This record gives sequence, C-alpha cells and structure tokens, in this order.
Amino acid sequence: MSKFVRKKATGDEVEKRIVIIDPDKCKPNSAAYAYLKRHAKTCSKGHCIQVEKKTVVISELACATCVNRAKQCPGEAVSVVKLPANLETDTTHRYGPNSFKIHGLPHPRPGCVLGLLGTNGIGKSTALKILSGTLKPNLGNFLSPAEWQEIVTYYRGSDLQNYFTRVLENQLKVAVKPQLDAAFQRRLRGKKVKDMIKHRDERNKMDEICASLDLMHLMERDVGKLSGGELQRFVVACTLVKDADVYMFDEATSFLDVKQRLQVTEAIRALCEKNMWEGGEQAAMSKYVVVVEHDLAILDYMSDFVQCLYGSPGAYGVVTKRSNVRNGINQFLAGYIEQENMRFRNHALTFKVAATDFFVNDEVGGELEEGQQQAAVVGKMGTIRYPAMSKTYSTVGKGEEVRRCEERSDELQTLTFALAKPDSKPGSSFTLNIEAGDFRDGEVIALMGENGCGKTTFMELLAGNTKDQRGKESTIGSNADGADADTANPSLASLGVSYKTQNNNPKHRRFEGTVRDLLEETINSSLSDRLFRLLVVRALQVEELEDLKVSSLSGGEMQRLAITICLGTPASVYLIDEPSAGLDCEQRVIAAKVMKRWIVNHMGKTCFLVEHDFVMATAMADRVIVYEGIPGVECTATAPRNVNEGFNNFLKRLDVTFRRDPINFRPRINKKNSRKDQEQKAAGCYFLFDDDGED
Repeated sequence: MSKFVRKKATGDEVEKRIVIIDPDKCKPNSAAYAYLKRHAKTCSKGHCIQVEKKTVVISELACATCVNRAKQCPGEAVSVVKLPANLETDTTHRYGPNSFKIHGLPHPRPGCVLGLLGTNGIGKSTALKILSGTLKPNLGNFLSPAEWQEIVTYYRGSDLQNYFTRVLENQLKVAVKPQLDAAFQRRLRGKKVKDMIKHRDERNKMDEICASLDLMHLMERDVGKLSGGELQRFVVACTLVKDADVYMFDEATSFLDVKQRLQVTEAIRALCEKNMWEGGEQAAMSKYVVVVEHDLAILDYMSDFVQCLYGSPGAYGVVTKRSNVRNGINQFLAGYIEQENMRFRNHALTFKVAATDFFVNDEVGGELEEGQQQAAVVGKMGTIRYPAMSKTYSTVGKGEEVRRCEERSDELQTLTFALAKPDSKPGSSFTLNIEAGDFRDGEVIALMGENGCGKTTFMELLAGNTKDQRGKESTIGSNADGADADTANPSLASLGVSYKTQNNNPKHRRFEGTVRDLLEETINSSLSDRLFRLLVVRALQVEELEDLKVSSLSGGEMQRLAITICLGTPASVYLIDEPSAGLDCEQRVIAAKVMKRWIVNHMGKTCFLVEHDFVMATAMADRVIVYEGIPGVECTATAPRNVNEGFNNFLKRLDVTFRRDPINFRPRINKKNSRKDQEQKAAGCYFLFDDDGED
C-alpha cells in the first residue's frame, strides 16, 4: 500500500506554523547568519536552530524560545507563518526544509481555458511546472519523493488521475510559452522572426496565427531587435503553432496594449474552437489550455473556469476548487472562498468609478486619527492649459542626424526632429499631433492608445525632455483663473515634475547600495513624513525590501520602488508611465489606490497616467486623453475628456464593449456578439458604468 494517502480535512482551526528562511537575506556574511549561528544549539532541545557551514535549518517543531529568537532575526531573514491545521497534510510539493510548499493543483478540463489567479510568489509557476511534467510533485516528502505511479494513485477519482496517467505514459505533449528575459532574447539574436516561427509550425497555421497577432510586418526582423510587445507576440505565436495536447501561457499579455491583449486572448481561445483543427470538434475538445494572467479584464474574457491561489507569498500556497469565472474572480477580490469557508484577506478589493473618495484600507487607516485623514485632503487649485503641439520623428538616412524646429502659428507649435534610427527606412516618419487642452489640480488624466501612438512622447514633452529652437528647455505657464497659458512654452518643467518612466529609470537598477540607501538618497525628506510612510511606503510593501540590494530586485519589486520614489518627489505634476508592469493583480489594485490617494486626495496635485491595464486605468482616471490615428505613422492626442466620453471613444475604436460588475465595480468585457455586446453597441454605449446583472 502506498505511503502517500490523501487525508480528509478535519476542519480543526488549531494553527500550526512553518518557518521560512530567505536565502538571499541569510548568507554567511550577513547579520542574520551571524545571529542564528550565535543562537544555534543553545536551547534544551539542542536541534531547534542548526547552522552547518552555509546551511541554516530551523525546525518547525522548535521550542517557543527558539521561535521567538527566529522572529527577531535581523533583516527579516526568517518569517514564521501560521498555518491552519487542515493544511498540515495533503501537501502537493515542498522544495525542502524551511522552503515553499503548495497545497492542491489546478484541474484543467479538456476543451476549456482554465485561468489561474493569485499574487506573486504564491505557487502559480510551481503548479505549471508540475502540470507540464518538468517538476515531479513529491507530495510533501522531499526526503523520499513519490514515484509517478504513487502520484497517479494519490489523485484517483479526480480529473488529475487521467491527466497524470497520460504524463506517466508520455502521451501528453505540452507547449509552454517561454518566459521573457534579456537572456532569452540574446540567445535568439541574429535569427529572423519568420524562420523561428516556421521551424516550430506543426499545424500549418503560421500565416493565419501571425496575421491574427499583427506580426506579418515583422517577419523579416531580427528577434534580438524586437521591442517588449513585439517579442511577447512572437513567443505567443511560437507556442500557438505547435501541435500539442496541453498549452500553458504565463502572463501572455504583459508589454501589450489593450488592442493587442484582445488579439492574444482571441488567439488563445481559438485553441478550443473546432475550426482551428483538422480533427474538428473532437480535436478541439481534447486540448487543455491553462493561463496565468494578472489583468483581471483579460483573465475574465479569456477563461472558461478559474482557480484561485491564496496563502503567504514565499511560504505556502493553496489552490482553490475550480469555479466559474465571475464567481472565482469576485471571491478572490472579496478575500473569501465561499465553498471552502476560508477568509484569506481581511479586506475586499473594489473598483469605484473615478475614485475621488479618500481611500484608506483597514491596515493603514487604523493608524490615522479621523482628524488626520480629513486634514490630508487638499482642495483643487485652478486650471493649467497647454497649447496644441505637433512632433515629428523622421529618418533621412543612416548616420545622418538633423534637428530643426519651427513655429507655424500661435495655436500650433511644431517640433520636428530628423533622427537616424537603425531599423527605419529612409524617408519614413512618425508625427504626433496634440490638441490644446487643460488640467486641474487634484485629478488623474489617463492616456489611452495603442503602442507606438506617442503616449511616452507626450510624457517626454510634458517633462521638458525636449529643447526649443534656442536650445533652451521650454515650459508651460499656469493661470489659476483658467486663462490660456503661453503657447510658446510646451513643457511643465517650471511647475515641478516627477516622472516615473516606462523603464523605471535604469540608473536606479545600476545603484550599488540597498533599497534603503536609494530611498535616503532620492526622497530622504519624504521618508520623515509619517503619512508618506503609512500611505505609500507601507502600503506598497517597500519596507520589506529596504535591506535588499537594488540590483537584486525582481521586476515587480523594482516597479513598487519606482512608484514610491516618484510619489516621494515633491512636484506639482506627476507623470507615471505603465505602473502595473510586473505587478500581480492584487498589487495593481493597491498601487492604483495608493497613487490616487496620495497624489489627488492628499497632495491635491495632477497625474498624467499611461496604463494598458483597463481595470487599473478605470480605477484611477478622472479624465481621458484618447489617441487616434495610425501607430508609427501619424496619431493625434485629443484634449482631455470626461471618463464616459473618453472610454466610450477609445473602446469604439477597438470594437469592444465593457460593463461593470455590480458587486465590486470591476470592468468586464462582454463576449463578442453576445446580447449585451450588441445592445451596448446599438446604443453607442461601449463602456457601461452601471450594470445590474450577469451577461
């Protein structure tokens, strides 16, 4: 009889604990290592804390004294996490002592798209590795791992029994979208897009799939020279053209604009459509598709079912039962899994229209007196207007660089730059036209448009990163009474600008010190502000990063740090470019609330926001600038519009309709040609702000 037997949960709420050691914070030359070595084998049991050469092990049966010592370890290198007793058994996989473990697995269903939803570090990648067969689950016993036959027996009676049986018999071919990183792109340098996709095309669908992902104009390009969005669509295409039984996509829409995200979503969903396979419906219904996605609107639209993951990041993760998409996402946002009677978050996440209210969650708000909260709200202070502008990038030939600038009239200032670009054809150009507009203190203006339409160019203009014809940095004037500003001054530099760039300021990545050192060097004055500490640093969980080297941060950690530095820089205007990149679904909601709360409600300042996550954009925007035209050729940025008009205009161009969930107000994409989709299009209402039911 197998020693691995599934045990029923007893419902016992007595809490156990697991001890997690962060190896990056507990190296031999660290204060944490020295502290633990000093206390090793000093208690009566003698084995609670053990330090042998570079290895530190803390027993999970340690005495109370040693547990308290572990909690006081310098640099937060050790964390003691409480675990409900019903999670003490039925562990799917554990990496080792004092390491992460996962309970449960996703249950993919043939012919359906299964979406996985959870925070970073909660076990989604581990689950995908197990389902793909690259990681054999040890069922919690890392000293004597289970064999595949024992694993199949362990999951008998569930969907996974048949799945793992096919894995054991090598009857499942798995296609996994590769992770995007610099090393991946370097390996493919010098190879053409067309050749790489054709080499993997096992379905004779290359042209059809590349056309659906808008890749045809890139077929002769060097893979090593693709942008982030182009590279993402390339790797998705490389995965889709394979003839596999299981398809797995981990964050397939990062770096993409809204239009491209919808294209990728429809291409992935097509894997379960009978007309995409020679075997028809029978072939389509045999395909497993699993996706990990942090954009809630895209996850909702892409998936047939959802399984959530909760727990303690880096310590343990729990996979919930499979549920329909709406209920699964809503339960995750509520922080409560109804069918399992499990609350894993003490507050719900909601999306309210144009969040002009002062948001404070339970954890932070409890530390502020009512008077402090009210005093933090700053009133609006007038209107600032900027002139109509036009900027052109044109290539006149390799190695030739010309810069010229000319004014046509008081209403239109033309800044024309002729720049040599290695991949541009001689004579090609891109023109951005900007309509005259205005902004008020105490509002967020979202810039909505496709990649390559000039959103970052507009931000650079506002930041003053261009020169006028005299070689001087130009500025925009202000008028509290709402009068026109000086049209000869196209930037906001004189007003004070804090700019979080799309790449999070590469010089920060090259910083040699710790996060604390960088914060003290850049925003030391803000760190002494107790409200800034509470409402920004703690809310974004940057305190946990302060002892880490900046160069060691992950993409999401670097994003939170960049947002913190931007908000901590005193300014009148905040320019924030793609703040959701690298953040998980929960962090995106928190970041949106933090930015809105600090910039608008506390500081009473203005924010220009570039964001492709439609859920995050709607949570923050008070007004919208819509980009129209042909990306890479000529586009126009409209004057700021109210959110109703702006979002409707933007979505009409994409031919997609949204509605809001009546429970938490999150935007949801209507299924194409569904009843609601047709009704909203007929009424010209592409973004329905108030909804009272299901599609």
